[in-house]
Amino acid sequence: MYKIDLKKIYKCIIIGSGPAGYSASIYAARSDLNPIILSGKLPGGQLTTTNRVDNYLGFPNGIDGVELMDNCKKQITRFDVKILNESVTSVLFSEKKGGIHKIFFGKKNKNVLKSQGVIIATGSTPNFLGIKNEKKLLGSGVSLCATCDGFFYKNKNVAIVGGGDTALEEANYLAKICNNVYILVRKNYFKGSKILQHRIYKKKNINVLFQSTIVEIMGKNFLEGIKFFNNQDKKYETKMINGLFIAIGFYPNTKIFKNQIDLTEKGFIVVEKGKTLTSNPGIFAAGDVQDPDYRQAITSAGSGCMAALDLEKYLYSL
Repeated sequence: MYKIDLKKIYKCIIIGSGPAGYSASIYAARSDLNPIILSGKLPGGQLTTTNRVDNYLGFPNGIDGVELMDNCKKQITRFDVKILNESVTSVLFSEKKGGIHKIFFGKKNKNVLKSQGVIIATGSTPNFLGIKNEKKLLGSGVSLCATCDGFFYKNKNVAIVGGGDTALEEANYLAKICNNVYILVRKNYFKGSKILQHRIYKKKNINVLFQSTIVEIMGKNFLEGIKFFNNQDKKYETKMINGLFIAIGFYPNTKIFKNQIDLTEKGFIVVEKGKTLTSNPGIFAAGDVQDPDYRQAITSAGSGCMAALDLEKYLYSL
């Protein structure tokens, strides 16, 4: 592990090591900012839980998520990016331009890094149903993103869990390529917007199952079907499907930044439109942590690039 100087004031500290963090580190390193990455609890981010990435530019045959992140890690080490396999425990951000920001890590906030610039790329965490087989079959029939994985279920039968905008958007997308799409909604109504509901009801191959709760995900090594309880008819039902998409929301990993920078009501970091600048000078945000809409690996990587360029411009202005 890279040996750090706790007395030194650095130019660029990156919190998080997914596509946004790795991309930011490359651009920062090429600008001689000597970035340090604190990799967090899940080095490589959510992509390390994805068996197949088929929509990332530059891989005509697709690539395994773990392999993609390993490639990114190898690439940043070529630019001498320093990686600390540590999780940030708390932060103390300055509110003044040119101020020094403190990033604490280790047991009982024992260690602290000081930096003029910080890029936050801590990503988000999806909500799960909390039932057996859910995580075991992730990437083997169970998915958290229709845009990412829908292609693998072309002309097949799939189900989506959720009743909000994300679930309805994914159902509309899947209806274009799948034979049948079942939407399981725990309540007896959709939470999603009316316009999305209208689109749902116009699709002949979308079947809405209100007051339905999944109780079992069937399959040993790959998804075979689901068993759910229909509260309207007070009975258990089974659907044999090829894909199950869980769309019950996600939350940004911003707990440690509360009261340090501006966050939205849902916890996303507020950034200047078209930029990665946060409410505090010298603090920038990239990837899912500031993106409630797209949440794709390629958009995260792009915003990581933006954050590094924004940080470089900020440091030159001091």
